[in-house]
Amino acid sequence: MRLVSFFDDDVVRLGFESAKGIFAPLAGSSRLGPDDATLFSDMVTFIRAGDEARQVADRLIIEAPASAWRSPEAVTLAAPFLPSTILCAGSNYRDHNEEKAGSPTSGKEPEFFLKTADCVVGPDGAIIHEPALTTKLDCETELAIVIGKAGRSIPHAQALDHVFGYTIANDVTARDRQVRTKDGMVWYDLGRGKAFDTSAPLGPCVVTADEIGDPQALDLKTRINGELRQSSNTARMIWTCADLIHFFSTSFTLKPGMVIITGTPAGTAWSVDAELGGKWSPSEGLVAATRYCMPGDVVESEIENVGILRNPIEAA
Repeated sequence: MRLVSFFDDDVVRLGFESAKGIFAPLAGSSRLGPDDATLFSDMVTFIRAGDEARQVADRLIIEAPASAWRSPEAVTLAAPFLPSTILCAGSNYRDHNEEKAGSPTSGKEPEFFLKTADCVVGPDGAIIHEPALTTKLDCETELAIVIGKAGRSIPHAQALDHVFGYTIANDVTARDRQVRTKDGMVWYDLGRGKAFDTSAPLGPCVVTADEIGDPQALDLKTRINGELRQSSNTARMIWTCADLIHFFSTSFTLKPGMVIITGTPAGTAWSVDAELGGKWSPSEGLVAATRYCMPGDVVESEIENVGILRNPIEAA
């Protein structure tokens, strides 16, 4: 099942995407029972409703007449939803660790930082370039886990049972806020460097876990202005999706609609920034950045079986 949110005049609707187009149960459907309508008010409500909502949706999708399906080209997508909490794992690909300042090896646990709904924009939403905040705006394509079932201290073996689905995140980063140096020492400020307006594009859809299968076998790519900057596979994560769910659930009760982003591979603009300790390593097919992102650039974050999240960079 592929779920989207889209603008219907001034209302954001939950829709289901297939080869037929996009179907929104609350946009003119006459087959909803009075108790069913609340299941489709928004993405997070649908996720929380669990199997009941999935069963009703399956029936409606089968029964929906051709006239109920909208062409994707006629729809403007919104962010799939606005997660209350985005739990972020950094330093989760060895090749990215090796291209950046500081120790090239990871610690005993994932790097841990947070973003919020205030950071989120959707497909084709602008990433704002604000020189007062940063002159080194960088982008990172990441697989995002959407939690579907609540849990705390979740055993590793049951971790993936708590997943509703997956989407794409772009972990937009202010490198000159993130990387701090003094007297030969390097440390990271993951608050200022990671959490700010438009720093968490999400989308274009949420794909349910049953359609993704193994989340550790997905190709991942980033293109900026058509140039391939990142190309990897989620098999190269240091900590798997199950590892991260277990890890974060020791600190938080994971709740439906929370998101975990899982780190990024090599190929960021940081890798060519000698001032911040970048160490570019050539890789077949990848184009080294010549600068950080600037207004007019277009970033495409692609993950196999999910799609492409496209966002322009715009001046503040």
